[in-house]
Amino acid sequence: MAGAACGLWRAARLPSAATPSSCFSSSPWARRGFAARERRPPAAAPGWELRGGREGGSPAARPRPRPLPPRARGSEILFGLAPCALALAHARRAFFRLFLRSGSGPPRPATSELLLQAAARGVPVERVPRRELDALCGGQVHQGVCLEATPLRCRSVEEAETLRSGGEDGPGRRVVWLALERIQDPMNLGALLRSAYFLGADGVVTSRRSSCPLTPTVSKASSGAMEVFDVYSTDDLQSFLKAKTAEGWEVVGTVSRTEDAEDVPVVNCLEFQWNKPIILVIGSEGDGLSLETQRLCHRMLVIPPGRALCPGIESLNVSVATGILLHSICSHKLGHGD
Repeated sequence: MAGAACGLWRAARLPSAATPSSCFSSSPWARRGFAARERRPPAAAPGWELRGGREGGSPAARPRPRPLPPRARGSEILFGLAPCALALAHARRAFFRLFLRSGSGPPRPATSELLLQAAARGVPVERVPRRELDALCGGQVHQGVCLEATPLRCRSVEEAETLRSGGEDGPGRRVVWLALERIQDPMNLGALLRSAYFLGADGVVTSRRSSCPLTPTVSKASSGAMEVFDVYSTDDLQSFLKAKTAEGWEVVGTVSRTEDAEDVPVVNCLEFQWNKPIILVIGSEGDGLSLETQRLCHRMLVIPPGRALCPGIESLNVSVATGILLHSICSHKLGHGD
């Protein structure tokens, strides 16, 4: 009886026994050599390496990064669905390669449209892992799409003069241009272009010096509006404003508070009326309009706050403020059928 009890006790302890006893020599565990079996790491597939770089490391494996072909000289990487799709659709750039995230799932409708546009333009398509897309665009939000293309430059303001030479912007024509003085943040510039395009501005001109160029980040922040909308630039914004004034245009500046304007009438944007071509001038994020530019303005617009404001938060982001002002101005334009 004692022997039977011993056998039952040993059977109960089997899973944790260090060495099988003689009375279990014929058990399945012992026959399989369970306690002494050596576990070997799985063999790595060709082209793969174990983490840690040595045999016996973690069995989790990563594919060796596949080096991408070198980029074309002077090219840049657009990223995001809207910028890449609109760039391909409007073809204002030269294209080299379209990169799509590799995957086994069915393509999204937007991806299918990209493939059609790339095929129509003769642009090669490469499918790459996400980490390679991350590297291509510097970790920005790419939505699984990157496009290698030539940069998009601002056009010279003299080209704008040529395009407008037919007298179509004469007195009585309700035309709105947006002039940007030293906007330096690419996210702000992209948001400004998106608002200008959406709300109906007829053109945008920027000061070339101390301003952000048209980068892929600007295109992404504009949701691709930069790929559709002409942007002009000038080395001398004050001379441009003087020339437009001589042609009968009104130059309208912006201030955060009425008391910030010097010797220029200030108008609530909700009460602003106009009946000639105008240029809305927006200043830099930190300093606003320069004093030289303020003196060229015929009127200043101010956005009335909806409450008493705490010190330190008495103004709006430049792109938000511009959107409000453009909406007010362009709504008046639309009301007159222009």
